[in-house]
Amino acid sequence: MSAKIQAAFEMNGVVIEIDKILRLKKLTKPIRLTQRYQRIKSSVQEIGIVEPPVVYPYADSEGCYTLLDGHLRVDVVERLGNKEIFCLIATEDETFTYNHKVNQLTTIQEHYMIVKAIKNGVSEERIAQTLNIDIEKVKKKMNLLDGVCSEAIELLKSRDVSAGALRELKRVHPIRQIEMSELMIASNNYGDIYARCMVAATSQDQLVKPESRKMHGSNEKKDIARLQNEMQNLERDFKMVQDEYGQNMLKMVVVVGYLKSLMGNAAVVRYMSQIEPTMITEFQQIIENASMRPRDEMCD
Repeated sequence: MSAKIQAAFEMNGVVIEIDKILRLKKLTKPIRLTQRYQRIKSSVQEIGIVEPPVVYPYADSEGCYTLLDGHLRVDVVERLGNKEIFCLIATEDETFTYNHKVNQLTTIQEHYMIVKAIKNGVSEERIAQTLNIDIEKVKKKMNLLDGVCSEAIELLKSRDVSAGALRELKRVHPIRQIEMSELMIASNNYGDIYARCMVAATSQDQLVKPESRKMHGSNEKKDIARLQNEMQNLERDFKMVQDEYGQNMLKMVVVVGYLKSLMGNAAVVRYMSQIEPTMITEFQQIIENASMRPRDEMCD
């Protein structure tokens, strides 16, 4: 039976005076002008704090707290004239989890959020005010996935794909949408420019609306043909690399494990230092480089 997971904060939050919250970083004017800050400000004005800031009791002063997460939210609330704010009390004095282990809302997830809000009776105007965007953008976000097949949506739903790239997917048939989605994932490129290039290299029979491209000369025809050929070769190379990636990673893990066992044997290290000392340095470099790779990448 697996161990019970402990919460990183106390279940009951508290209302704290903002003056008693010690902030770990100073917000400058350029930060307050960013879209993220303005969106938080609009959200607080419309519906209040959604995610309470996280604080930890300050050891040297009773009743004071160190702010671990939520500097923008606290600053917005203070500048709106409030003297207090509802906070969660962390059980440990560490900021890594809150500032690095964050799941950002993707474009597709934002679409689902807006659609669900409207189904629950929230007006488009209210959503636009809360997100600090134009109402026309709300409508575009609502219709973002119209024309995109369910398989492509499933592939990209947790990826940071741009709205422009999703619009480009609508220009091709479902089979090509899936191919393009797989290529985006393989290359870790979800921008609209990359998607537009793939659409440009797509054959006419895979386009929803085949384009009548006017060629002004033989050079232009050759350029289009070369672009299509290069993109097809690139797609083939990506798929080949993707197929081999898992096997290569498994081999690397086995090799690194074996090298660690060698370097952990004092007799082996002593012998190698006598006959081939440079190999010890090389083995250590391999082990260090492997240990620096993100854990999730090693396990993918």
